[in-house]
Amino acid sequence: MIVFPLLCFLFSTISTLVCNETEKRALLSFKHALSDPGHRLSSWSIHKDCCGWNGVYCHNITSRVIQLDLMNPGSSNFSLGGKVSHALLQLEFLNYLDLSFNDFGGTPIPSFLGSMQSLTYLDLKYASFGGLIPPQLGNLSNLQYLSLGGAYSSYKPQLYVENLGWFSHLSSLEYLHMSEVDLQREVHWLESTSMLSSLSKLYLGACELDNMSPSLGYVNFTSLTVLSLPLNHFNHEMPNWLFNLPLNSLDLSSNHLTGQIPEYLGNLSSLTVLSLYGNRLNGTLPSSLWLLSNLVYLDIGNNSLEGTISEVHFDKLSKLKYIDMSSTSLIFKVKSNRVPAFQLEELWMSTCQIGPKFPTWIQTQTSLQCVDISKSGIVDIAPKWFWKWASHIDLLIDLSDNQISGNLSGVLLNNTYIDLRSNCFMGELPRLSPQVSRLNMANNSFSGPISPFLCQKLNGKSNLEILDMSTNNLSGELSHCWTYWQSLTRLNLGNNNLSGKIPDSMGSLFELEALHLHNNRLSGDIPPSLRNCKSLGLLDLGGNKLSGNLPSWMGERTTLTALRLRSNKLIGNIPPQICQLSSLIILDVANNSLSGTIPKCFNNFSLMATTGTEDDSFSVLEFYYDYYSYYNRYTGAPNYENLMLVIKGKESEYRSILKFVRSIDLSSNDLWGSIPTEISSLSGLESLNLSCNNLMGSIPEKMGSMKALESLDLSRNHLSGEIPQSMKNLSFLSHLNLSYNNFSGRIPSSTQLQSFDEISYIGNAELCGVPLTKNCTEDEDFQGIDVIDENEEGSEIPWFYIGMGLGFIVGFWGVCGALLFKKAWRHAYFQFLYRVKDWVYVAIAIRLNRLQNNLRVP
Repeated sequence: MIVFPLLCFLFSTISTLVCNETEKRALLSFKHALSDPGHRLSSWSIHKDCCGWNGVYCHNITSRVIQLDLMNPGSSNFSLGGKVSHALLQLEFLNYLDLSFNDFGGTPIPSFLGSMQSLTYLDLKYASFGGLIPPQLGNLSNLQYLSLGGAYSSYKPQLYVENLGWFSHLSSLEYLHMSEVDLQREVHWLESTSMLSSLSKLYLGACELDNMSPSLGYVNFTSLTVLSLPLNHFNHEMPNWLFNLPLNSLDLSSNHLTGQIPEYLGNLSSLTVLSLYGNRLNGTLPSSLWLLSNLVYLDIGNNSLEGTISEVHFDKLSKLKYIDMSSTSLIFKVKSNRVPAFQLEELWMSTCQIGPKFPTWIQTQTSLQCVDISKSGIVDIAPKWFWKWASHIDLLIDLSDNQISGNLSGVLLNNTYIDLRSNCFMGELPRLSPQVSRLNMANNSFSGPISPFLCQKLNGKSNLEILDMSTNNLSGELSHCWTYWQSLTRLNLGNNNLSGKIPDSMGSLFELEALHLHNNRLSGDIPPSLRNCKSLGLLDLGGNKLSGNLPSWMGERTTLTALRLRSNKLIGNIPPQICQLSSLIILDVANNSLSGTIPKCFNNFSLMATTGTEDDSFSVLEFYYDYYSYYNRYTGAPNYENLMLVIKGKESEYRSILKFVRSIDLSSNDLWGSIPTEISSLSGLESLNLSCNNLMGSIPEKMGSMKALESLDLSRNHLSGEIPQSMKNLSFLSHLNLSYNNFSGRIPSSTQLQSFDEISYIGNAELCGVPLTKNCTEDEDFQGIDVIDENEEGSEIPWFYIGMGLGFIVGFWGVCGALLFKKAWRHAYFQFLYRVKDWVYVAIAIRLNRLQNNLRVP
């Protein structure tokens, strides 16, 4: 009877326990040293029980603090930073510490953490720590979980180790994650990690490792079940010791492994995950691969593998959910009446040979979320069942770069990512569900008016971000329904037959970053409503019939990186406001009717004044999207914007290298005046085309300071004067056209300027010197001598003339005096002059005779 009241007393006492006062003060000191812009620690108040604070967990009997979970749950706005205080040492019962995904600005991991003997769980990944990982962490003999990897690249120094000898004391460690930690100084990393006898999961991705000790026959990983070593530099064959592990997950992707996949792979009978993506493996697949009956995830894409695979190979792989064989030369043949043993969730087979018939076996896969059979040699009509079946695939359908045909009129597309580009689809455009986020139907044969598609009624708000329907046969006007598509960030309707005006409603696309309407039949002014597209980075309206002035408001769109308006009917001056576009790297307004002078403020194009620079401005040209970032998780392959540009005299498409191009093209307009000297300060400019205008004056003297210039076209103007000597410095110049101007004098002598054909200089009557056939006279030779700048070394000029005068006197009397007093020399000298006279007479007579003969020719 006494026991029951005692128990009640104990439970009532437990229920009123509060956190230890010493630990409370320690936590407040810890908070004080941190920065907390997102106010995540606002509940940490001296007036509240610390066991109720956010992220603090206490023992349910003793109320001592045992866990501190401060992982950043969201964006960088919620990142903790500052300093990790020594006050944590007063939490003597703390066994769990998680500071992951915060931002400690590249500061070192505190070495005192190695004194917190109670820790069994320590997670500091992606917390932006940098520098040497303290070897004192090896004192944490009770540690079971250690995650230090994932330093943000924007912080230096990166996390690194001198050696891993301190691993030998971590006898309880089961989980180790050190991805993105620099381990290249530790040559014996394999031996050090294999000493961790309790280790079951090891993650060492992107650690600068270059050797897996392929000569070793055995490694003492007795408990290891997960080995992840992607993004390192292994450049040898797969070592044999790998196939003696009790493993169920092996990731060696994105290395440089060579040779064939060995038959020993079959020893890993428990394997559920195999990722060998992105290596240099070759040959056929081992027969033992098809015996791994527990395999769920198989990724062997982006290798030089070959051979034929049939449905028989997969008979024992009934657990497969994920297959990636993309970017290989494998041939995949499955009979139309066979049902594969597996039910896939993701299928990636781009560039595998699947065709020419459409693969009907995929109809049996009812759980698929992603299907990529692009570039697979299919030359067939998409079967009628396909689009209804495909509507149940949530994420991705990619049929691009085949020759699949069919009429999509009335079809409802319901997938998040849809890529049908470069096929033979026809008919009117399909309908969309609000779920579609990325739709590419470029380079097909879709026809009919575009307005029914743009004005369709959606069952909900559209989530469409990317729409590419370029290079089809679409017609009609652009309608006024753009308010339905306000989530669009990239729109490409180029190379169609669209007509009418650009509607004002396009200004409602507030998130738009890239707009392509090139090569249509659009007319009217560029609508001022486009100034509302405040994120616009690329604008391509070239090849239309647009009229009116070049809008001055474009100068407000300081995000513009590329502006292409060539081949329209634009008139008026180039507004000086355009010089506010400091992020501009491509300006193409060629083949219009623009007049006036070239603004002198072009030197404000700051990105054209530098070379090899990159900043956030280029994100519009090279961009990532969530799903494709996941798919390209190893290669990091982005999507690219593209432009057709005329550089070096020919029109070419620029895509992956577009962000490196620096080009100004003002050709074929009615511009007059001189070339502004300020343009020569654009030292990063690679292509400058001012041809076919009415420009006058001379080439700026400092044109030679444009060291990156590869293409220069000033032809068909009224430019005059001499070619500046400084142009000898244009060592990268590979295309030059100065023809049909009024240049005079000698072409400056340099390896570069003399390497061009005569056609680069023709049409300049007073120009002479190589490569022209016209030789320069002695007077022109004298005029071609470099003139010393009057502001440089001016004090030396009088001495130059004094020295020249003295030299003349000495030379004159040295020769004439000798002739005057030496009779034999005088006689020989005049005999020489007579012989020269006779030679000149004969030469002139011969030339006159030839000229007369030529004139007699009918």
